[in-house]
Amino acid sequence: MKMRELGATRLSVSRTPRHIYAQVISADGGTILAQASTLDADLRSGQTGNVETAAKVGALIAERAKAQGVTAVAFDRSGFKYHGRVKALADAAREGGLEF
Repeated sequence: MKMRELGATRLSVSRTPRHIYAQVISADGGTILAQASTLDADLRSGQTGNVETAAKVGALIAERAKAQGVTAVAFDRSGFKYHGRVKALADAAREGGLEF
């Protein structure tokens, strides 16, 4: 709820034991500007619930967000602790050019 009050474009992360999902959501919260997950065809092969794959999703979401003209986002970890796969995704997104 706090993230929505900021009124910033946000990078929202959700994870399950098997997959991890990332979305870049517009400041008004009504539009998804970019998305990436382990369900994407090129990331689906092999193991999907590990840190390496989460880093690939982070790089992919950064690439897709920059293609939409988004460079600055607020990181919304959706209540998940900032470690493991969530941290790997965030670090890869930063390396890919997103600022948060």
